[in-house]
Amino acid sequence: MSWLGRLLSTRADAASLDTALRETLAHWQSLPPADLARTHHETRYVVLNTEATGLNIDKDRPLAVGAIAIDSGVLAARESLYVRLQPDAPTALADVLAFAGRAPIVVYSASLNRTLIERALAEQLGIAPDWTWIDLYWLLPRLFPERIGRPARLADWMQSFGIETFQRHHAFGDAYAIAQLLLALQARALRRGFATPQSLAELEQRVLRSPAAR
Repeated sequence: MSWLGRLLSTRADAASLDTALRETLAHWQSLPPADLARTHHETRYVVLNTEATGLNIDKDRPLAVGAIAIDSGVLAARESLYVRLQPDAPTALADVLAFAGRAPIVVYSASLNRTLIERALAEQLGIAPDWTWIDLYWLLPRLFPERIGRPARLADWMQSFGIETFQRHHAFGDAYAIAQLLLALQARALRRGFATPQSLAELEQRVLRSPAAR
């Protein structure tokens, strides 16, 4: 059994959460799945990014989560969220869940951010959202090989595209930079025939199966 399965099997029942949190979870569970066959300009994507106690996924924990939506190809800073997990991690994570809905989730380095977010949701809320995760760490070099032909640091991609943000290594500051990279990637992907969230997810899987990803 995976770590996620073990957590879910030992987490207290959702009935142990307060009424507001139970209502948030019930509403999220009632949402229809995202239509991954819609084009980028018909889709709401949500960028998630974390601040953590460190980079060791086995022992470090998230301190904050930043989120920003790109809806129908538009980055709207007003549609954003920044929460610190202390002193009330369940409520903070419920806010993230409510904001993200069932949208495709975009991260930079899923090995860190996805792991931290999924583990926190399992520990605090007892759920494992069935989100479609899209990792720009692998997709950017595949779609922009003329810029950087290999997986690289977020800072390198920001420099390549001339992207700035108000604060690096801040959950929302870096989420804003990742959202701008997503806009560039959507435009290139459309020209290359990858017009939907499903096509991006499938492309990422092909990249991960390639020898270069090992």
